[in-house]
Amino acid sequence: MTLLALFLALTFLGLLGYAFQVYSVKAVVRSNRPQKKDPQVLPPVSILKPLKGLDDNLFDNLESFCGLQYPQYEVIFCLQDYNDPAYKVAKKVKDRHPERDITVVVSHTQEGLNPKVNNLLGAYRVAKYPLVLISDSNVSVGPDYLQETVSQLIDSNAGLLSNIIVGVGGKTLGAVLENLHLNSFIVGSVCFLDRYLKMPCVIGKSMLMWRADLEALGGLEAFKDVLAEDYVIGRRFYESGRPVVLSNYAIKNVNYYWDLRRFLNRHTRWGKLRWKLGGMRYLSELIANPVFLSLLPIIVIGITTVTLSMAIFTATIKAIGDMYLSRVLKSPMHPLLYILSPIKDILIGVLWFLPLLSNTVQWRGNRYIIGRDTMLSPYPETTEWSWRYRFINAVRMRFA
Repeated sequence: MTLLALFLALTFLGLLGYAFQVYSVKAVVRSNRPQKKDPQVLPPVSILKPLKGLDDNLFDNLESFCGLQYPQYEVIFCLQDYNDPAYKVAKKVKDRHPERDITVVVSHTQEGLNPKVNNLLGAYRVAKYPLVLISDSNVSVGPDYLQETVSQLIDSNAGLLSNIIVGVGGKTLGAVLENLHLNSFIVGSVCFLDRYLKMPCVIGKSMLMWRADLEALGGLEAFKDVLAEDYVIGRRFYESGRPVVLSNYAIKNVNYYWDLRRFLNRHTRWGKLRWKLGGMRYLSELIANPVFLSLLPIIVIGITTVTLSMAIFTATIKAIGDMYLSRVLKSPMHPLLYILSPIKDILIGVLWFLPLLSNTVQWRGNRYIIGRDTMLSPYPETTEWSWRYRFINAVRMRFA
């Protein structure tokens, strides 16, 4: 087999995999919704909202949880510092909705290395209901969100339920690229793993679970040093025999004003996370990027009629496919923005290699070393101790 034929085969394989992703998203979105429940059988819910900084559209995002059509629930906004600008926003939402059971918790918790879990622990410990919903601050939902997801959790007898995500907004290049990625690779991968491989892939934007089941796994404290706490919680539920369900109720992930650097940093971190979780399965992500694969013959062989035609054809098919996914997900993104879809895939293809070269991440002002299953270790700052610590940690993780 010639080198060109190999690249053609890999690109075709990538397009085939992408087609399965598109079909799986369509199948999940169009699956049956749960029947409407009598309000008397719907258990009360504690909604935990970890806040840090001013996310895009933060006030409206938080306020969307104050208009939920549900008989009994509480909303707990949790922060680490009164000086956090999100504190004033949370207080404003609380003051504007005195009819709702809203609590603002500032806990200064520093029990683990994951700052999000530290933030959540303060809210988790004062939550009073049997169902716990963890929802990120950049999420916006409709009035029927809680009733739909709780009903589906009950109907499926699941221990944990997460939702598909639709990226919305996009006023800057970084935000547009983020939404394109959320509405193609991220949602496609989550639905494909759930539909075909029966593997839970939980994303922490929306996680609904029974508190008793989480406590049986050690509570949130058991995940305080895990970077991918959402995925690992889902996997632990699955391994314990409690079903993990993907809801077809789409929530909005609001991204308006991202710069390109933020997009690149985020997906470098997410790539490192998936490399530590998946090991050699991480290779499949490169194969699942047909646009990047179609570009390699131009780099290796050079520009010819065949290599250029192959790249243009693949980019066109992928952009059309992403636009179709947008219609399936009812994303409001302008059709012309899908011209950027191949550029996004090329950037993601380049970022794919970085996790193979580094096991450190910087997140929320802190630097960490990532070990197996994304277990975090503090990153020593001095050069001598940095290299010594990284070597010892790598050996320990390899033979643990």
